[in-house]
Amino acid sequence: MIELKNDHLAFSFPDVHPGAKLDITFQRTLRIPDDDKTYPLPPGLGAFPLRHVDDFADNVPPGWLEHGGVMLPMYQSEAMWLLFSAGYDPERGVAYPCAVKVATGKIDAVTGRDWSNGLHRGPQDYMVAPKQPWLDGYCVEKGVIRQFVAMPLGAGYTAEEQITGNAEHGGLQVIVYPMKREVFERRFPKVDRLARTRGAMAFDAFCAAPMAAKSEMGLAPGGRMKQEIYDDPFDFADWDLTHSSRCFVHIANSLMWKAITKQTPPNLPPTAAQYTNYGLPWFDYYDDSLKALPGSGILGKLKSVLGIATEKRESPLPENEACNPGHVVKLKAMRIGDQVREGSF
Repeated sequence: MIELKNDHLAFSFPDVHPGAKLDITFQRTLRIPDDDKTYPLPPGLGAFPLRHVDDFADNVPPGWLEHGGVMLPMYQSEAMWLLFSAGYDPERGVAYPCAVKVATGKIDAVTGRDWSNGLHRGPQDYMVAPKQPWLDGYCVEKGVIRQFVAMPLGAGYTAEEQITGNAEHGGLQVIVYPMKREVFERRFPKVDRLARTRGAMAFDAFCAAPMAAKSEMGLAPGGRMKQEIYDDPFDFADWDLTHSSRCFVHIANSLMWKAITKQTPPNLPPTAAQYTNYGLPWFDYYDDSLKALPGSGILGKLKSVLGIATEKRESPLPENEACNPGHVVKLKAMRIGDQVREGSF
């Protein structure tokens, strides 16, 4: 089951386990410079507004009604990232693991392959929450992604168009699978009440101009960012492939959003240079207990927005000047219960 709650998608699998839940929020953020420099993680600037497609059936394109799902607004060249928040089980002091696949224009953001239901390990085409707390873009090489940047569908910039040659789907596609109940209960036995309290505290602590020519948007690869996509730490047989929920997330440009909803989209975020000049923090997340995936050869061959724009002699990326983040906050993976970390000696 999927519900839209306060601008986030709430996936739940009550037939599997009461704690089998995953929330996904689509976060507004800075667009990092597209200059082949590798940047740290930019901040979250609040969630994009989400609306039910069916609530605006008279105004949306017919294809959107066929896919159902939800919609959100983005300006041309605006960036986003996805925040994964797994449901917390207080009896076991852990978050319930879920496998999540993300595609843009039905191109898998981890492998670069065509969308398909189910999970696959060779290569791995999904992420594991809560081990993977977020996704900012396409996994182009080990430890590096290219940021999700909104571009008009049909202009040749999106990952979908570069790989398939077609501008057919756009938007994002998400599917979630929970861990099997018997596996979860075996791997994570119940803990005493004091340990449950500590676990809950640790969990709480962790946790350009609009365009008119085109209306539907897709996502294209932008600047390079330091981010690891982690290898599945569980057995492949641990995932419950008989239970899943999927959602199509449509993207409208600002003018289309206003025409459909009669609402004004959020203002454009600051540029990366403006944000840095204010001395505000960037971030560096790491989990030394997990292994990073090597990156996709398919996605690694994609041209960035700037690369295509240079070839086409276009200028779709205003304010793309480089910046030097000086204030970088290092974030370590959440401690689980009373776990003691082994550091270097």
